Amino acid sequence: MDFITEKLIFISLFIFIIHSIETLAYAVRLSGARVRLLASALSLFNVMVIVSRMANMMQQPFTASLIDKAPNTGTLEYVESQYRILIGASTFGTILGILLLPTFIAIFSRAIIHLSEERGSIPALLKKGFSIEYVRRGVKHIHLPRISYIKDINWKLFPYKLFFINMLITSIYTIGVLAALYAALLAPDRASTANMASGLINGVATIMLTLFIDPKVSILADDVINQRGSYLSLKGVSVMMVTSRLLGTILAQLLFIPGAQYIAWFTKFIV
Repeated sequence: MDFITEKLIFISLFIFIIHSIETLAYAVRLSGARVRLLASALSLFNVMVIVSRMANMMQQPFTASLIDKAPNTGTLEYVESQYRILIGASTFGTILGILLLPTFIAIFSRAIIHLSEERGSIPALLKKGFSIEYVRRGVKHIHLPRISYIKDINWKLFPYKLFFINMLITSIYTIGVLAALYAALLAPDRASTANMASGLINGVATIMLTLFIDPKVSILADDVINQRGSYLSLKGVSVMMVTSRLLGTILAQLLFIPGAQYIAWFTKFIV
C-alpha cells in the first residue's frame, strides 16, 4: 500500500469534487423546467460545466506528477494502482452527486429565480447565495433520494440508446488524461506524443456530449415548459443520465489499460 501517498489523496479528493459537480449539473435543467426559467437554468448549467472542465484541466499536472514520483522498479504497477484509485474517486464523487441530487434540485430552483432577479449576474447570485441567511435556508432543503422519486417513472419510455451512449462517453472522459499518461509509460520513446493525446480525447468526449446528449435533454426540458411533455418524463431521463454516468465511471476501470495500449499503438502513426 506504499502507493497511497498524501499527493494521491489530495488529487483523489479533487477528482471526487469534480465528478460531484458534474453530476449535480444534471439537476439544473430539472430545476429550470420546474420554475419555467430554462434560459436562466442553462446559464447556470454552463457555469457549472465550465468550472468542472477547468478543474479537470487543473488536476492534469498533479496527476502527471505521480509518474515523476514513481519508483524506478515496478513503475507500471505502481502508477496503475494509483490511477485506479483516481478512477474510483470519480465513481464515489458521482455517487455523492446522485445522493445530493434532490437537495440541489430544490436549491437550484431558488438559485435560478434569484439569478433572474439579479438580471443574470452570477457574482451577485454567489454573494447572495453564500450569505449566512441563504446558507441557513439551503440547509433546510437537504434530503436524500426516496424510492417515491423513481416509482412513477414510465420505464417503457426509457431511452436505452441514450443511456449506453452516455455511459460510454463518460468512461472515455473519465480515463482520457490517465490513459494518455499511462500510454507514455508504455511507449517511452513517444511519451510527449502520448501525453498530448489527453486533450484530444477529452475534447472529443466533450463534443460527443454536446452533440448527442445535451440537445436531447434540453428538448425534453423545453417540452415540459411548453406543456408538450411531463416533468415526470424529464425526471426519469435525468435519473437515467446520472445512473449511466455512474456506470460509465465503473466501465472506465475496464477500459483504462486497453485505452492506454490503444493510445500507445496509435502514436506509432503520428511520430
